Amino acid sequence: MKFKLLLAILSISAAVLSCKEKNVDPATETETNQWIYENMKYWYYWNDNMTTKPDYSKDPASFFESLLYRYDAAARPDGDRFSWIQESAEELEASLGGQSKASGMEYKLTYFPTGSQNVIGVVLYVLPDSPADKAGFNRGDIFSSVNGQKLTGDNYSKLLNSQEKLTYTLATINAENALVEGTTKRDVTPVVLQEDPVFFDTTYNIGANKIGYVVYHQFIPEPFQANNKQYDKKLDDIFSKFKNANVNALIVDLRYNPGGYVSSATNLASLIAKAAANDIFYYKEYNTEVTETNMKKYGETYFYDKFASKSQNIGSQLNDVVFLVSSRSASASELLINGLKPYMNVTLVGGKTVGKNVGSVTLTDSKKKVKWGLQPIVSKSLNKDKKSDYNVGFTPDIAASEGNILYPYGNPKDPLLSEALFKITGTRITRQLKNARTLQEEDSQEITSTIQRKAGGSNMFYDK
Repeated sequence: MKFKLLLAILSISAAVLSCKEKNVDPATETETNQWIYENMKYWYYWNDNMTTKPDYSKDPASFFESLLYRYDAAARPDGDRFSWIQESAEELEASLGGQSKASGMEYKLTYFPTGSQNVIGVVLYVLPDSPADKAGFNRGDIFSSVNGQKLTGDNYSKLLNSQEKLTYTLATINAENALVEGTTKRDVTPVVLQEDPVFFDTTYNIGANKIGYVVYHQFIPEPFQANNKQYDKKLDDIFSKFKNANVNALIVDLRYNPGGYVSSATNLASLIAKAAANDIFYYKEYNTEVTETNMKKYGETYFYDKFASKSQNIGSQLNDVVFLVSSRSASASELLINGLKPYMNVTLVGGKTVGKNVGSVTLTDSKKKVKWGLQPIVSKSLNKDKKSDYNVGFTPDIAASEGNILYPYGNPKDPLLSEALFKITGTRITRQLKNARTLQEEDSQEITSTIQRKAGGSNMFYDK
């Protein structure tokens, strides 16, 4: 078995490479459950809490759930919040590479007005050349109806969870903070898309401050199965541009970044860190069996990752490093922040992050008999100082929330970017329209967002 290890904040993915056998008889439910138990007994971080008398008569999803050491605030505060199983292993692996069937727009759903059961969708960003882009959607657009029905707390899930064409009716929020439903309709049909996560970059010259700003949506090194590091190289080029511009401050926008490949997290960290190459970026902690097995096979190097030597590194130039974060920032985003903390001062602007300091591993059957894919937690991540105290999320140093009226990326009116620029320059670039508390109250009505479905459940993964 070959493993592609997948991490969550240290998500290690053990995705088993497939054999090219054809006409393989599918596994029975009992065989599937036996395969699940065998893999969980070895990989699961809490394997010492698993039952020794599993009920193989259950369906695979229920069987998998019966093995978990689930989180409980009172009884199991150290428990599992993130493990899951997926019926199609192939779809799981593709989604982890940034490929999925989608409209091309990410959005959040929120109750509006506050206290009502009316729901609106607020577009967070749109992928270039996607169906949503071609239909005319942009960041900040608002929709209130789908297929002619107004969105409510009761129907939004049924209306939006479709792989067929949807018709969105646009709306706006006026100066009195009231919703104005429009007549503009846009049709969007999902297709299979590959997301480029390196979305936007620019620089600001404000007084003596030369500030680099980059928006990064997911830690993905390349298009699915491309094996060319295209997206990592794109980040390298942006930091080369920052270096040549002599930037002395950096803003990295991770507010919509739920995770991705640890190799890309290491690459980005190596572009930023005030650390020598070969210094420790992070450690990973496994259960006793995995630890003993891999210590014998690989030695101590299996249990940590180091910064890489990058000619584009700007760490020595930087006076300020600011990360824009939110309740959608998870796993590899948090690993990056935690890994940099021992080497430099970092400032977090935005909302509290998810709190994924544990890693999951993607497991698939090499013989292709079992069609299911597993995503159990297998590890815990720690920084150079062996700290891993963000299981409840990182609390921002400067609280800010974007609310429901969004501005284009790079616009200083954006509340998170505005606070970051103020932290760096000491000067307000634009007039504050609302204070952070008011904006947070608006966001408290948020129900969910499509970001939460990305990366196979907000994991970080790497090749072993």
